[in-house]
Amino acid sequence: MRVFSVPMRVRFRGITVREGVLLEGAAGWGEWSPFLEYAPAEAAAWLRAAQEAADGDWPAPVRDRVPVNVTVPAVGPEQAYAIVRAGGCRTAKVKVAEPGQSLADDEARVEAVRAALEVDGPGGQVRVDANGAWSVDDAVLAVRRLDRAAGGLEYVEQPCASVEDLAAVRRRVDVRVAADESIRRAADPYRVRDLEAADVAVLKVQPLGGVRACLRIAEDIGLPVVVSSALESSVGIAAGVALAAALPELPHACGLATVQLLERDVVVDPLLPVDGALPVVRPAVDVAALEAARADPDRVRHWEQRLADVRALAAAEVLGQDRDA
Repeated sequence: MRVFSVPMRVRFRGITVREGVLLEGAAGWGEWSPFLEYAPAEAAAWLRAAQEAADGDWPAPVRDRVPVNVTVPAVGPEQAYAIVRAGGCRTAKVKVAEPGQSLADDEARVEAVRAALEVDGPGGQVRVDANGAWSVDDAVLAVRRLDRAAGGLEYVEQPCASVEDLAAVRRRVDVRVAADESIRRAADPYRVRDLEAADVAVLKVQPLGGVRACLRIAEDIGLPVVVSSALESSVGIAAGVALAAALPELPHACGLATVQLLERDVVVDPLLPVDGALPVVRPAVDVAALEAARADPDRVRHWEQRLADVRALAAAEVLGQDRDA
């Protein structure tokens, strides 16, 4: 078990430092990096994904490259433009609805992203992600304005928090709706399908319990899938790449180029896009880089306790199942 702490290049999802744990198993390393606010019950799925990776239990790929988008945090238009130009991708995912910012701020950012994409010619895709921040009426207004600013949005991701509100927005706008939190943080990920609340399913390997668990959801949910990261190091991103590489169809670029948001990484060859795609590889951990990213002792103890709490919860659940049997 190695605890890492890596600064972010820009504030993202309210985070300025990304922390997590690398666990070594028979087949290599797996990453366990549930966000700090997640309780043991939610963090347990992330641990299953790490153990699957460490055991090497990933399905065979059907492609050797995965197209990806550049991710644009809630920054000003000049910085957004620069991020897209440096990102090397023809699809950009833009964070919107940041607390303390206005819809006009979002429009300016989206316009800058569209301008950056068009330097290389027409055809680039812009998608936006509100992380469930809007009400239905606010979402309808924002989506229409951002669609104009983008010259046409590919889709809007999680405009509202609830599945019912996603369905209401989808009925009122002409832009496709993608579901993220309504799948990965839901007791029933299939309500999105049952309520016809989304056109695209966003799947993240760690929060959903591993590559094979995500493949089952992808098969059952009946929607086009976009694989996205949970802001991991390249060790965690490799699991997302493994999922994207194993899907029978991959109609959209995936949100797996987020290593670009980290100041440094823990592998020999970081998973960074080349010509808008990531290779389907499992990068080797760089011992020196991992040592440089080592968390301080207080944070190590914090993560050791989190891991102990999750394992204790899992053991209690197994004991309860045995008693019921």
